[in-house]
Amino acid sequence: MLTTKAIREPFSERPQGSQAVEIEPGILWLQLPLPMALDHVNAYALREADGWTVIDTGFNNQRTRSLWHEILHGELGGKPVRRVIMTHHHPDHVGLVGWFKSQHKAAVLATRVAWLTARMLTLDNQERPVEEALRFYKMAGMGPELYDRRKDERPFNFSDCVYPIPPGFQRLSDGQFFRMGGHDWTIRIGHGHAPDQATFWRSDGKLVIGGDQFLAGITPNIGVHPTEPEANPLEDWLQSCRMFLKFADDDMLVLPGHRAPFVGLGSRLVELIEHHEKALDQLEDSLDTPKLATDVFEVLFGRVIPEREYGLALAEAVAHVNFLYQSGRIDRINGPAESSLWVASGTRM
Repeated sequence: MLTTKAIREPFSERPQGSQAVEIEPGILWLQLPLPMALDHVNAYALREADGWTVIDTGFNNQRTRSLWHEILHGELGGKPVRRVIMTHHHPDHVGLVGWFKSQHKAAVLATRVAWLTARMLTLDNQERPVEEALRFYKMAGMGPELYDRRKDERPFNFSDCVYPIPPGFQRLSDGQFFRMGGHDWTIRIGHGHAPDQATFWRSDGKLVIGGDQFLAGITPNIGVHPTEPEANPLEDWLQSCRMFLKFADDDMLVLPGHRAPFVGLGSRLVELIEHHEKALDQLEDSLDTPKLATDVFEVLFGRVIPEREYGLALAEAVAHVNFLYQSGRIDRINGPAESSLWVASGTRM
């Protein structure tokens, strides 16, 4: 259990299988399995007068669908899911959104960017990496052995683990007042980990549903991808954290997308800001000699990155060098084999 002076996890019990933990009357916390290093994603069910609202869904696979079947007839008492909400477009959060709509007639609610992105990605199937992805790998400095292997492999496709998302959704907007689970909520939109991520702040000031915008114990991945290689999501992330600080305090209970619910949101936001500012300073200091994005893994992560985490590490490393470059703190120069080298601003070559 995470316990610090201001940040703590008040629930010692964890959801097991199809069994939920009741956060308070009418709010259930579920954990759904993921086949990766981060081996679970949280989902929440809020009781309504005529059924349930479900927030996030897990992957689309037989194991998770079977779990939901047990949950629907067990913890949810056979009552229908009337609405399913996407906090953001990542596949562990939207994998069964289309299943709930197609098979259970639930309405889909999401921010416009989250819904459009998820639907677009489920329709974009690739048997081999596209040229833009290969160029991105070279720019970041992926080693030739790994590059040669990956260029001939089928890449990850959203459709591998996301049920087809049918047309039609209800839009969630920043600042919108929203009724859910017998309470009024305010929607506040964050960016960086994912564009237009919806968070929900209950009107009594005691509860926040945060998706992956607010996590304790781990930091959300902030990554740049081949679709927008010059993006600066870390700037978006830091701006969002500072904006959320206006509304956060350390008495709020946060229901996050991973790990356990926690209190201490104000302190956690300060930690997240300081974590990235420290990483950026260390990265800038390390660039006294030119380096590829793939050369700075140890500076940023302090460990050897296994291959199963390589893609996320690469995306986050590029996000950090992009931030420094676009802030004028480092320079970019041409490297070998179409790669980009990064060097502290003013360093003589």
